[in-house]
Amino acid sequence: MIPILAFDYAGVAVFAATGALAASRKELDIIGFVFMACVTGTGGGTLRDLILGVPVFWTVNQDYILVCAGVAVIVYFTAHLIESRYKLLLWLDAIGLAAYCVFGAYKGLIVTGSATIAIVMGVMTATFGGIVRDIAAQEPSVLLRPEIYVTAALAGAGTFTLLAILGLTMPLSAVLGALAAFTVRGGALWFGWTFPPYRSRPGRRPEDVM
Repeated sequence: MIPILAFDYAGVAVFAATGALAASRKELDIIGFVFMACVTGTGGGTLRDLILGVPVFWTVNQDYILVCAGVAVIVYFTAHLIESRYKLLLWLDAIGLAAYCVFGAYKGLIVTGSATIAIVMGVMTATFGGIVRDIAAQEPSVLLRPEIYVTAALAGAGTFTLLAILGLTMPLSAVLGALAAFTVRGGALWFGWTFPPYRSRPGRRPEDVM
């Protein structure tokens, strides 16, 4: 069975790849690639650990930074071979979201013992790195795309947390949680699943409110 820590490394590596792909779209130099990969790969986990009040994971284990840098170098020399880098970025983002929402929920559950905090940590871990990436690259935020996004992280974190509390083993809970998240996000990308958007109406005149 896949160890739970593998989901952490997978989330970091895949999100780092999306950061490097964003750098390739902006035609940055190798340092820009490494910076974007590190910021994206570690962003969600950094926020999670700061909120939980535990040592930030990459300051304890520098291997995470090396993973991000290594991924950045690989993408730097291979990105030109990819026909649609933005489409690949979205699918890699879906994989990273699936892995990272599970590990974020796992860490939240281990540290606090609260199912609610675990789910919130899973969602934040899985989405914050992508938000930072899009802001840094001046790309349209993935949150503003019409397809379901945050809900996918919520589904994965919620599935993992529920199964773990019910007594399923952590690795099996993690696999099923990641599958739930990827199914929702992948289906949204493939089939265009969305929620009905808010439709604004004309505001009332000030004199009507008096």
